[in-house]
Amino acid sequence: MPLTTLDDTTALVLIDLQKGIVALPTAHPSEEVVERGARLAAAFRDRGLPVVLVRVVGAAPGRSEAPLRSGELPADFAELVPELGRAESDIVVTKHTWGAFHATDLDLQLRRRGVTQIVLAGIATGAGVESTARAAHEHGYHVTVVTDAVTDPDPEVHRIAVEKIFPRLAETGTTDEVVKLLG
Repeated sequence: MPLTTLDDTTALVLIDLQKGIVALPTAHPSEEVVERGARLAAAFRDRGLPVVLVRVVGAAPGRSEAPLRSGELPADFAELVPELGRAESDIVVTKHTWGAFHATDLDLQLRRRGVTQIVLAGIATGAGVESTARAAHEHGYHVTVVTDAVTDPDPEVHRIAVEKIFPRLAETGTTDEVVKLLG
């Protein structure tokens, strides 16, 4: 569903825009995703709306074929990229799974602030962004995914999430459209 409106109590949630994730090869340049994420964060901060910076520090303990495990990560893997211009008012959520809701205080942080809608951007489209979008929808939030501010290492996974998954559980729009609605 195309983007129609933003609630008065909307929060921006940026997924895994951290040194170790941004450094990975992606379908669309991660530099552009970071730049758009920073632009969105500035616009939300200017309007006094919450900005949530999510970072991942490991992986869920279940077996998988995924190559990264917490013991193998570089020391600066989880450091948020400085381009986001982290503000003192930003909420930082540290997760150990794909989604930002499971085993974190994200829902509590949002509910304390009366948030009814989240705008999502970040990396990876088919993992952290999609998992967080699904959980937000299940928690009863209105969800918006900024389609030009997400990317994935796998172009096909990115395409399927943007074209097939997100329209079923969220509104979608571009960075420009979100910023205009914030105006």
